[in-house]
Amino acid sequence: MHFTSEQRFDALVERTFTLGGISGVLWTPASTPAPLILMGLPGGFSIQDMLPRLRARARSSADHGLAAVAIEQPGAGGRPGLPGVTQAREDLRRALTAGEQPGKDVIDRLILPLVEESVPQWQATLDEILTLPDVGDRVAFSGGVIAIGTRLAAIDSRIVAAGLFAGSYVPRSTIDDARRVTIPLHVLLQWDDEGNDRQMALELFDSYGSSEKTLYANMGGHTGVPAFAGEDAVRFFVRHLIPAHEGAA
Repeated sequence: MHFTSEQRFDALVERTFTLGGISGVLWTPASTPAPLILMGLPGGFSIQDMLPRLRARARSSADHGLAAVAIEQPGAGGRPGLPGVTQAREDLRRALTAGEQPGKDVIDRLILPLVEESVPQWQATLDEILTLPDVGDRVAFSGGVIAIGTRLAAIDSRIVAAGLFAGSYVPRSTIDDARRVTIPLHVLLQWDDEGNDRQMALELFDSYGSSEKTLYANMGGHTGVPAFAGEDAVRFFVRHLIPAHEGAA
């Protein structure tokens, strides 16, 4: 891991880095070592596209003593595209324009290549980040493509909690991943999300094997997430990442 820049925003330290040809950003609070949140990005968006929102989320997390990290997704921010994804995206757009439900094959071709490439890259990033003296050993995943977060939560025991956004299409294999997830979950669903299969999102939530899982459903479309939903998510992460808050309401 090679750090390439550093900025300070009050008590928040923001450092950009590269790792194996992948760029990322690490945010750490004043008090360290800090538990870590892996901040996922929506599909097709680069860190630069999302930087103001990511920085705001990191600042909110830092106010509660939490560090955060984001990495560039495959096919975004100048990274090479994934085989077949461009065609799958066109097939998806064609189905939606025609008012049709996209087929399972389209969803698989769109999402699964992203999962297969992103998950090992997140794990490699975590390997490096956890060696830093200002990052603690408790880790959560937040946001991003729900299939990526589900796969990570299913296979990586270092992740102790996850806050997921049911706002992207779900391959059928993600249901199988969900059954292996046993960590606490906080799942956000926009009830009127025009680009999301609500019934599939509900089936996915039901499939998670976690004994502690909460579904937060708000009225409104994909971009209509209320501000208080973010505040609720931060409280969830504080409760599960900072031992003094475990067991609190």
